Amino acid sequence: MVRIKDIANALEMFAPLPLQDGFDNAGLQIGLTEAEVAGVLLCLDVTEAVVDEAVASGCNLIVSHHPLIFSPLKRITGSGYVERCVIKALANGIAIYSAHTNIDNAPGGVNYRIAEKLGLQNVRILVPKEDALLKLAVYVPVSAADAVRNALFTAGCGNIGNYDSCSYNVDGFGTFKANEGCNPFCGEVGELHREQEVRIETVLPAYLKNKVIAALIKAHPYEEPAYDIYQLKNGWGSVGSGVIGELPAECDETELLQCVKEKFNVGSVRHTPLLGKKVKRVALCGGAGGSFAGAAMAAGADVYITGEARYHDLFNYTGKMLMAVIGHYESEQYTMDIFKEIIEKAHPGVKVMATTVNTNPVNYL
Repeated sequence: MVRIKDIANALEMFAPLPLQDGFDNAGLQIGLTEAEVAGVLLCLDVTEAVVDEAVASGCNLIVSHHPLIFSPLKRITGSGYVERCVIKALANGIAIYSAHTNIDNAPGGVNYRIAEKLGLQNVRILVPKEDALLKLAVYVPVSAADAVRNALFTAGCGNIGNYDSCSYNVDGFGTFKANEGCNPFCGEVGELHREQEVRIETVLPAYLKNKVIAALIKAHPYEEPAYDIYQLKNGWGSVGSGVIGELPAECDETELLQCVKEKFNVGSVRHTPLLGKKVKRVALCGGAGGSFAGAAMAAGADVYITGEARYHDLFNYTGKMLMAVIGHYESEQYTMDIFKEIIEKAHPGVKVMATTVNTNPVNYL
């Protein structure tokens, strides 16, 4: 039996909730996690028509990109579409789960999918997430160093870019005296002991801190393991906003814009004046990513593509970098493909379908 919490766990293994931005409200929106999943309906936005489709298709779980409940609800009276969706979902036993900026920021997430559609190579994060990494230093007797190190790696430590199991190790010795009531791994009660030890240093995401400490204590032979945790100012290069990469070959600006228009079925591509040069390095961010244009230019992008941007976002980069705006919905539409792949890989027998409802509120005349 596959339960709603199993689907949520699969999505959160790919895009952990702590990766979401502070303003967001990703995660379970409505429903009971222990309920068995009859079917999953995927969408970008939850509307009344989407909830109706879930009911008609026998799906009791909706997975959306944009959270239905973004701001706290003070009352549920049906006065707006959000309240009506909540009422209809509860009345029909439908759970709603959203993965928003956590899947935007995750490796292989929304922006990577856009880059894949455009054929970009050497794709990396445009704006790495800051203040999200910790460094752990722990002192371990030589005989237990491998076991502790492996336990830390299993708990999520030691990932730097495409490398895993990363650590730095220094040999030395520690001293301690076990007092009455202790049961020391080595040395005698009441005697000063000197032990050959290894200082193991490794990095970890801040949200894994409790899990890592628990794994450390379980694997460490000492009654009172000595360890230090430091906040790092390094950007987390594997996680963050937007991506940047290179086209396989240079092309004309209009050629790239036409490719974007076709790949994303865009009604109208808005862009800054053409610069009359070839483009190769492309930066992009799905959704409302206009504020990252400066990072794109600083990274040497020939063109920056996003879903939404303000008038002055475009004005500021006119004559400096080609900037294209393709629509919020259009830039994130392939999120549903990511959801489908994650769920079907984790739970192959579950019915998963994409909505047939076009929830894009923007139309083109």
